[in-house]
Amino acid sequence: MLIDTHCHLNFNAFREDWREVVEQCLERGVWMINVGSQESTSRRAVELARNFDAGVCASVGLHPCHLYNVEVTEVEESFQSRAEQFDAQVYRQFLQDKKVVAIGETGLDYHFAPEHADLDEVKRKQEQAFRAQLDLADEFDKPVIIHARDTYAEIINILKQYIDAGRLKRRGVAHCFLGNYAQARDFIDIGCLISFTGIITFKPKKSQLARHADMMEVIKNIPLEKIMIETDAPYLAPEPYRGKRNVPWYVEEVGKKIAEIKEIDFEKVADVTTKTARDFFGI
Repeated sequence: MLIDTHCHLNFNAFREDWREVVEQCLERGVWMINVGSQESTSRRAVELARNFDAGVCASVGLHPCHLYNVEVTEVEESFQSRAEQFDAQVYRQFLQDKKVVAIGETGLDYHFAPEHADLDEVKRKQEQAFRAQLDLADEFDKPVIIHARDTYAEIINILKQYIDAGRLKRRGVAHCFLGNYAQARDFIDIGCLISFTGIITFKPKKSQLARHADMMEVIKNIPLEKIMIETDAPYLAPEPYRGKRNVPWYVEEVGKKIAEIKEIDFEKVADVTTKTARDFFGI
């Protein structure tokens, strides 16, 4: 058994065949958490999960890129985001559903700020939305799925403020972690977990060698019990599926790569990461 702790079958890429994909995952022994990035995809994550008695959960949240009207261009996709404000009352309604196991994804990401925007204002707006979601996570005693693009230090600082105040008992997970060992230790030291995607299976380009080496060091040296695995489907399909739409059962390739780096059996990675995910999310 494996748990893909972060995927998006609630996105348009799976509009036509989400049920078929879920059923194939469950047949293969892969459970999943579908993660919302705005109000509409959060609602869809909850609705999708309700179709299954077990194996499919939801997380609800507002991604920082959806705070603006901006063109979001990634390696595998581009789309126009619509500016949204975080409505705590709407998300409180989502959180009444037993299928919702976390808040997020939420966090800080200044990469897609509107052109000519004042960076201080961008940071203020994102931090306000992030804190509002941390407040809700604390209120409902849920863990947080954290998005961070070159903002690990800022996020750690905010999390420490909550934890030092006796809040966020369930802590959080650094989703799609791309940082170095010191940054990983900062998360672990405050009780958070680290999650890896298929990026760890990619053959790095020359410009990515340093980051790749950092990730390998993190995986090799942090305890297996502090690691979760994910796909971020439909994005970031791992080797040997590069170029295809990612699906949750490809999370096996992430687990295999971790086993290779740590020089342990894949079965141990599967057992430990599954237990960690079940405990962390209360599944």
